[in-house]
Amino acid sequence: MSVEQSRAVTDTEDAVAATATASALATSYPVAPGYRLNVRSGPGTGYAVVDVLAEGARVRINCQTPGTWVTGPYGTSNIWDNIGNGQYVSDAYVRTGSDGYVARRC
Repeated sequence: MSVEQSRAVTDTEDAVAATATASALATSYPVAPGYRLNVRSGPGTGYAVVDVLAEGARVRINCQTPGTWVTGPYGTSNIWDNIGNGQYVSDAYVRTGSDGYVARRC
């Protein structure tokens, strides 16, 4: 294989990686600026905190479900976003651009 062929493969791999990264960013949503967001084991404030997201975090929403009402920087909502197995955050702290559901229901 020549150097030119080898470089062409690398360019293609770089393009695929860049597309995948852009796709992930396009389907992720920012947490409200200035907040460290509690991640809970279920869709409500009565569930245990299992993690805390750093300021500036972005989340991918797998599905959404109703839970306890929470007031945050993006309004008051009972929608909870599932961001992983047994991991939920209040949608009132996630900038989805909507007051309603933006993903399938859990």
